[in-house]
Amino acid sequence: MTEFDPTVVFGALGLLVPAVVLLVVVLYLVPIPLWIAAWSSGAYVGLLTLVGMRLRRVPPTTIVTARISAVKAGLQGVSIDDLEAHYLAGGNVVRVVNALISADKANIEMPFKRAAAIDLAGRDVLEAVKMSVIPKVIQTARVAAVAKDGIQLIAVSRVTVRTNIDRLVGGAGEETIIARVGEGMVSTIGSATTHKDVLENPDHISKNILSRGLDAGTAYEILSIDIADVDVGDNIGAKLQIDQANADKQIAQAKAEERRAMAVALEQEMRARVVEAEAEVPRAMAEAFRHGNLGIMDYYRMKNIQADSSMRESIADGGGDGQAPPRR
Repeated sequence: MTEFDPTVVFGALGLLVPAVVLLVVVLYLVPIPLWIAAWSSGAYVGLLTLVGMRLRRVPPTTIVTARISAVKAGLQGVSIDDLEAHYLAGGNVVRVVNALISADKANIEMPFKRAAAIDLAGRDVLEAVKMSVIPKVIQTARVAAVAKDGIQLIAVSRVTVRTNIDRLVGGAGEETIIARVGEGMVSTIGSATTHKDVLENPDHISKNILSRGLDAGTAYEILSIDIADVDVGDNIGAKLQIDQANADKQIAQAKAEERRAMAVALEQEMRARVVEAEAEVPRAMAEAFRHGNLGIMDYYRMKNIQADSSMRESIADGGGDGQAPPRR
């Protein structure tokens, strides 16, 4: 019976642990299952290329899976270097490859560089390809406009668009389409003689908008514009006339009040002048007495005349008894 030698056991463990660690590192750097999958799918990728991806911190699974999908779909010109470069630039490799496959099946010409540029520009290239195959319907908000007869119309339209692949990079989005269609609706309704013309022929709105080429400079191509609903709103013309009449009335009232105030001021001024003139009468009489131009009998006759005048005024106003005051 042999004796247990711990030195031999520890020595074997010392050799086994580094070997296991080295094997794990090698299997991580060289993904053998992924290499076999690529080779068996006809999308061969070299082992050194896979190791280089690991060192460049590029996930080999994502790149190789996308490469296999492209090869199986019959795409040409999609290389490992292009996929890796697009990933390092911050793009979505899987989405780009799926978009290329969809475009190829729909007979839409789309090179890899264009798809990568669209993806890096922030647009969903796969969704763009789907919209090229299946057009999208965009419904505008309720747009209010006023015809020439002053009646307000509120219209809603549905715009059918599809993606223009050539203008995806740098082209305007859906917001521009909606804004331009709304502007065209306002312009068309505003140029109508009466609101009845629009209600009778709402297709004139869509025809007028389509003739303007509103999709220029956008990432979409307008296929059709359908007026979904037209409602009659308020009588804006009548409201404007009422507001104008009220404003004119207030202006006239202000001017009349100004004239009345000036008349009152003038009346007060004239009364002040009368009071001032009456204040000069006693002084003038005193001067007349002093210079002998007025006698005492003349003064009494003047007072009697004043009393008779006061009595007549009292009788005319209905406040007197019809009797004259006694003469002095």
